[in-house]
Amino acid sequence: MIVLVLCHFVLAACAVPLVRRLGRFAFVVLALPPAAATVWAVTEWSGTESGRAVTWSWEWISTYDVSVALRLDALAELMVLLAAGVGMLVLLYCASYFTDDSPKLAPFAGNLLAFAGAMLALVLADDLITLYVFWELTTVFSYLLIGHGSELKKNRRSALQALTVTTLGGLAMLVGFLILGEAAGTYRISAIVADPPHQTLAVSVAVVLVLCGALSKSAIWPFSLWLPNAMAAPTPVSAYLHAAAMVKAGVYLVARLAPAFADVPVWRPVVLVLGGATMLLGGWRALRLNDLKLVLAYGTVSQLGFLTVLAGAGNRNAALAAVAMILAHALFKAALFLVTGIVDHAAGTRDLRKLSGLARSMPYVCTFAVLAAGSMAALPPFLGFAAKEAALDALLHGDTADRWVLAVIVAGSVLTVAYTFRFVWGAFARKPGVADTPVHRVGAALLAPPAVLAVAGLVLGPGVGWTDRLFAAYADVYPAPAHPYHLALWHGFGLVLLLSALTWAGGAVLFAWRSAVARFSRRAAWPTADSVFGHLLLGLERVALQVTGFVQRGSLPGYLAITLMVMLAGQLAVLFTDRPWEGAVAPRAWDTPLQGAVALLTCAAALSCLTVSRRMKAVVLAGLTGYGAALLFVVQGAPDLALTQFCVETVSMIVFVLVLRRMPVRFEESIGTWRRALRIPVALVAAATVGVAVWVAGAARVAEPAGTPMVEEVAHHGLKDVVATILVDLRAWDTMGESAVLAAAAIGVTSLIYLHRRSETSMNREELRGETAWTLSGGRLAGLPQGDDTAPERDWLAAGSTLAPEHRSVVFEVVGRLVFHPILVLSLYLLFCAENMPGGGFVAGLVAGLGLITRYLAGGRFELAEAAPLQPGLFTGLGLFLSTAVALGGLTEGTVLHAWTHYGHLPLFGDYHLSTSVLFDFGVYLLVLGVVLDIVRALGAKVDRQIERAAGALTPASDAGTGDPNR
Repeated sequence: MIVLVLCHFVLAACAVPLVRRLGRFAFVVLALPPAAATVWAVTEWSGTESGRAVTWSWEWISTYDVSVALRLDALAELMVLLAAGVGMLVLLYCASYFTDDSPKLAPFAGNLLAFAGAMLALVLADDLITLYVFWELTTVFSYLLIGHGSELKKNRRSALQALTVTTLGGLAMLVGFLILGEAAGTYRISAIVADPPHQTLAVSVAVVLVLCGALSKSAIWPFSLWLPNAMAAPTPVSAYLHAAAMVKAGVYLVARLAPAFADVPVWRPVVLVLGGATMLLGGWRALRLNDLKLVLAYGTVSQLGFLTVLAGAGNRNAALAAVAMILAHALFKAALFLVTGIVDHAAGTRDLRKLSGLARSMPYVCTFAVLAAGSMAALPPFLGFAAKEAALDALLHGDTADRWVLAVIVAGSVLTVAYTFRFVWGAFARKPGVADTPVHRVGAALLAPPAVLAVAGLVLGPGVGWTDRLFAAYADVYPAPAHPYHLALWHGFGLVLLLSALTWAGGAVLFAWRSAVARFSRRAAWPTADSVFGHLLLGLERVALQVTGFVQRGSLPGYLAITLMVMLAGQLAVLFTDRPWEGAVAPRAWDTPLQGAVALLTCAAALSCLTVSRRMKAVVLAGLTGYGAALLFVVQGAPDLALTQFCVETVSMIVFVLVLRRMPVRFEESIGTWRRALRIPVALVAAATVGVAVWVAGAARVAEPAGTPMVEEVAHHGLKDVVATILVDLRAWDTMGESAVLAAAAIGVTSLIYLHRRSETSMNREELRGETAWTLSGGRLAGLPQGDDTAPERDWLAAGSTLAPEHRSVVFEVVGRLVFHPILVLSLYLLFCAENMPGGGFVAGLVAGLGLITRYLAGGRFELAEAAPLQPGLFTGLGLFLSTAVALGGLTEGTVLHAWTHYGHLPLFGDYHLSTSVLFDFGVYLLVLGVVLDIVRALGAKVDRQIERAAGALTPASDAGTGDPNR
């Protein structure tokens, strides 16, 4: 199973070269994975209809009992045949529908096959989290497919609308899944269905949340607005996603969970009421539309409401009718969408008011359309008739609620027959006063897929008994009724057949009065859901603008004050409500008097920041608070934390200084007395609140501290540094996430501020024709030696000659040259000694970055380019790649980030060992080094270059070649 799923994604990744080489015929190759899945499902038919399930699982997150689990049972067998079989036919259809020069054909082909793979995995998933992952993948790929023609605003809006609605429903569903998994004690769907959790308020809330996801995916009212707008997608997408695959996902989920939760009090009212309302509203809207695709779209909405009612009714016979109707609907609706594509392809329009006489000019297309439409109208001897009979019988013999729903279903079926007649008449009939529509010839390859689907609906009508055992294997999960229903084309004369005849007659009457019905429908029409959605978005934007204008006033202190006040309100509310300090151990003032002295000096530096007006003083004082925190770590006996804090504060202060070169010396914002009087208490109260919260959190410990077990675990592996081991082994997932965030934040911020290209190679001396930024920034001082009088007699740095003589310092250059390589050696020492001594990849990367900063401060931007000729992105990307590769390498031992150690002996060095945690830490080292180098280049060297450019000190060729207007 997993191989079939992976084949879809692997071949989808190869879609671009395939389309480039084979053109539109690449769709034939891309149809191979769905074809293989179809063949596999057919071979498993006999086993699944006898109740056997095929399973596969791989442990993903063992701590939370989450696995990538796949399971093929009777219901999954049906959905696999639909997802793979119809997907295969649609891909073959695309080979004739598109041309070699169709725009964006390769991405479209890859996205369509990837969607088929995600849908296949979704219906096979036997784990709630796995199902959610592939659920959202179908959402993403459907967004890309609907927005295929992204040059049109309508397509972009439709794609975004579908993404918004289905994603919101999916997020609600995820919360419901988490609640259900915790309540049941497992995330295995088969286990939850076999042994549902007890009905509690939490389970009821979870059921409602799950239904939100399912109903939004299947376009059930009030979430039905996105499906008609999704008709902006190419017709093959509509035939697959919106007839046989994506919209069936919600119905499938309802059918999958109904045996376990249909007895929950909120289940049936939500499913029956919303499903019935959707069937009526969708069918009624289809009677007044003139676009063939929109007629089918609203008809699909109506039929999805019908399917939801059957799947969620909660009894055996309704479940049997539901799976039969799912199959029938996929066959006739996919065929009709494909026929609509042929009509549009041949006639150049889908407007039924302009189409005329196509029955004579396209007889084969008309024949297969009539076959599919007969099944949609539930006429005998089609599969749709057999499924509709089963549905009516199940509701007729149900309880009172089922009989009320039966009346709604009969009324909805009248509308279904009416818009079916309207579709066939509008597409193929000759209309008075309308000239016959000219069409071009349709090839057999384009007609074959809808022909196969339409004929299947005809053959499976009399042959519906072939599916009875498979469908009953699913339906028998429910308690057996007194008279189990069996699928057959003919059950004799009775009330059910009379109801069917009533729907045919009512539909025929509505079609005969189609003009009057359309006029009445337009007059009595409510505001469309699409317009309501648009007005809601517009109102939300206006509210957001008002709130943004009120809050975002361009004052950083104001933003900080608002943040602190919100935090204070929440924390104080919790503290005064729960009173957690009662019974807590009283805090000690300090462990040693030295802690108190350091804390007092740190607080004094922090308070002094409130009184200064110069930016540089504020930076220095803020840096002193960081150094004070590092001293507290030293006093407390945490050298790892202290070393990291010292390095971070040093790099931060240097970055601040680099930024301050382009800012005024003093704070420009005028602070009144009352503002200062307000800010100081807010800051002090915030600090006190955080301190109390930390004390309360520490005093609330009831379990034994984890420090001792961690020390023992680390010592068991022959290591000593617990902190480093936690970062690169025990909590390596956290480190990976933090590394990725650090890289994204640094690269994003520097790129947004200066808009520089990662591949820029303009750091060469030839571009300079005047003085450097450091010369330009300094004024000439009268009475002091100038030029060569103060310059060193030789160049101690690689780019020392680029500096103005009066700005060169022999002491700084010598020191910079002497300490650079020892700093790099020290960084490597800190990296490799981290297992047994203070150090690690993060602090080692900072130390290496400080070495590069020293070269920059001593020799300018050209010296930095000589010291680090490679791009920062190379270090950052290589670090992320190495850490991720080490993490994935653990899969060879069964789980991500599994650590292993190699022991060996070298003649001169003796015994040694090499651990994957060191390689992981080396990735962190490279990443941090790349981030620091990127910041220094962006805020140091790039600023220097801007100054030189403004002063005309750059050659025109190099200045123009950057392509950056900010240079």
